[in-house]
Formats: sequence, C-alpha cells, structure tokens
Amino acid sequence: MPDFFKGFELTTARVGDGELRLRRGGSGPPLLLLHGNPQTHAMWHAVAPVLARDHTVVCPDLRGYGGSFKPGPTADHAPYAKTAMARDMVELMATLGHRRFSVVSHNRGARVAHRLAIDHPAVVESLTVMDIVPTIEHFERADMAFALGYYHWFWFAQPHPFPENLINAAPEIWFHAHTSREPKPPGFFREEAMADYLAAARTPEAIGGMCEDYRAAATIDLEHDRASRAERRQVECPMLVLWGSKGHVGNWYDPLAIWRGYCSAEVTGGAVDSGHYLAEEAPEQVLTHLRAFLP
Repeated sequence: MPDFFKGFELTTARVGDGELRLRRGGSGPPLLLLHGNPQTHAMWHAVAPVLARDHTVVCPDLRGYGGSFKPGPTADHAPYAKTAMARDMVELMATLGHRRFSVVSHNRGARVAHRLAIDHPAVVESLTVMDIVPTIEHFERADMAFALGYYHWFWFAQPHPFPENLINAAPEIWFHAHTSREPKPPGFFREEAMADYLAAARTPEAIGGMCEDYRAAATIDLEHDRASRAERRQVECPMLVLWGSKGHVGNWYDPLAIWRGYCSAEVTGGAVDSGHYLAEEAPEQVLTHLRAFLP
C-alpha cells in the first residue's frame, strides 16, 4: 500500500557477519528501532513515519529474523548472543553514518538494545524498552505464572531441531496461536505487516534463528548478564520503560523499580493501554511517550 512506511527506503546493508534488511527514512537526529518476536521491522509501520518527521529513522530486521542473515544452529548459540546482535546494530548505524543514536525497542529487540547500551555506552544517547524486564530477572524470578505465561521461552530453547520441526510442520497455525491464542491473527496487525511476518514464519531458517535467539537467552546471554552485574556495568543513558497494561510484565513486576537497578541515569515511563504489542495496538500512546522523551 502507498502509505505503508511512506517516504521510507527498503534496502539492505552489510555488517561484519552478514547482510541486514532495513527500512530508513526521515531526517534529524538518528533513531534505531528494534523489533520483537515473531515479527520483523514491519511492526513499526504506525510509529516510524511519525518519528521520521523529526528523526532519521532506521528499522532493521535483527539477525535471524525477517530478511536479514540467519546463522545456523551451534552448540554454544554464540551467533545469537545479544552481544553479537548488538554489535550488528553498532556496525549498521556506523555504516549509515551514525556514530551516536537513540534506540527504541520492543520484546527481543529490547534485549538486544539493553546489551547494546551496556556494551557500547558511547553510542547510545537514550534507550526505550517496551514490555520487558532484563532477561536475567525473568529467569531468576521465574514461578508457575511465568512458566505458563511465557512457556515459549522454555519450548524454543529446547535442543535443535525439536521445536523447529513442530513449528515448521504448521507455521501459520503456530504463528496465530503464539500471537493471539486463537486460529486467526490479532485485528491490530496490519495486512502488509502480517504478510511480512508470515513470510518469515514459513521460512525454516527464520524459525531456526528465532529458536537460537531463545537458546542463547537461556545460556550464553545469562553468562554475559551475570558478568555485567558482577562488574556493576549498567545502562548509562536515560531510559524510557513502557509496558502494556493488559499484558504480563506490569502485572508480574514493578518494571520501573527493576530497571532502576540496571541504569545509573534517570528511568521514567509507565503503562500503555494495550497488550504485548504496544506499537501496533496503541501507536498514538506510544508516540506521546516517545515525543516527550526522545532528544
């Protein structure tokens, strides 16, 4: 459709480990938007064009997702460590001429963004995370509610190729069940975005990348998170923390209190009237928060 990411260029860019698909548009201070699972950069369709009025907006697909490169499974899951995925983003933005930028992120992309801010503090001007607390906090606080609500964290992390085989047998049924618990997609997923999500879901390499992402979260990412905590390495830039009032994160945790333990700068934010998919369910509310926060 002509208004889908209107004014944006769909292109690719090479980073050290492979090629990333991205959309970019606008002008002004650089802004990196990182998507969640099981989505692609298309999740920003209602937010990115508005932000592009005042910012140079870059929306990539993370490695393993969408149209970006997809390393195969490894025993240590290192290609999907958030340290590696964060390095992709630093290299991408540098390739596009941006040495310092703000980051807005959701779900899995927010876990990459958290690592990006810790490992590369000089390049991150501000950090927005949506509907997460730090990965290590999820695992250390896990109880029956978490295990039932986020069961996919444990299923996707099972050894290759068990979860991949099950998902690849019926990718569309899996996608709809995963995103809505119903045999049809949520009404707020725009048709063009939905087509992009399903195109990835039908690709065994993308399902493999997704599962490796979760395997890394349960193994090598926890090693890195424990090391950072022991070394007292924190996010050093201002943070905006948002969550869906109808989702799990705000009901299970106090997100602001938790994130203030991981950030040495100011942490602000609050709930949005939505479920998990904030930028697609309640884009105007998300934009109101972002306009007030972004440099």
